[in-house]
Amino acid sequence: MGTDAPLTIQRIAIFPLPGAVLFPGLHLPLHIFEPRYTAMVQEVLARDRQIGMIQPRQIAGEEDREPPALYDVGCVGRIVDVEALDEGRFNLVLEGVARFRVRRELDVTTPFRQVEAEIEPETDADAVLSSIERASVEREAKRFAARQGYVVDWESVGQLDDETLINGIAQVAPFDAAAKQALLETRSIDARAELVVQMMQFFGRFDSDDGRATLQ
Repeated sequence: MGTDAPLTIQRIAIFPLPGAVLFPGLHLPLHIFEPRYTAMVQEVLARDRQIGMIQPRQIAGEEDREPPALYDVGCVGRIVDVEALDEGRFNLVLEGVARFRVRRELDVTTPFRQVEAEIEPETDADAVLSSIERASVEREAKRFAARQGYVVDWESVGQLDDETLINGIAQVAPFDAAAKQALLETRSIDARAELVVQMMQFFGRFDSDDGRATLQ
C-alpha cells in the first residue's frame, strides 16, 4: 500500500483502560461494569460496534488531572462477541481493526469520552520479515517463555504470519504499559520485530515475582 492512501477521519468512543493495549488483528476480552462504559457499549452496538482502546497518559505534575491525558495512538476494536449480564454489565471480545491517532477530543454530552481520530492505513500490510529476522524473534520468544515458565505450542506459533506473531507477543507478553505503547506506535513490521526482541531481552532479565522491570 502506498503512503498516499486516503486518510480516514472517524469519531470514536474511547475506553482509556490502563494496561490494556490492543493490537490490529488480535482479540481482547473485556468485562464492562462501570455505568459510563455500559452506556458506551449500548451506543456503539447500535452505531458501528467499534471502541477505541487507548492508554491514559500520566504527565509529571498532573497526576490528579481529570479526565486523564491520553496517548496519541490507540487501536480501534470491533465487538465480535458480546454477552449481556445482570445489572447492565457486559462481557465483550474486541478484535483489533486498525491503529488510530487522536486529532482532538470532542465536546460531548455522553458519559464516556469520544475523539476525532485519523485511522492509520497499514503502509506495510504486505511486508514480511526476512528469514533471519523471523528466526531471531522465534529464538528469543522461546528463551523468554522458558524464563517465564510458559508452556507454548511452538508448532502452532511457527505457522503464524509475521504480523500476527509480532503483535501477539507485544499484546500478551508481561511487558509494562509503556513498553506495549511503544510497540503499538512502531509502524513497520521489521522495526516492531526488532523492538519486541529487545523488550523480551530486557524484561526477561527480571523475575516476575521480584522487582519487575519497567520502562516508566
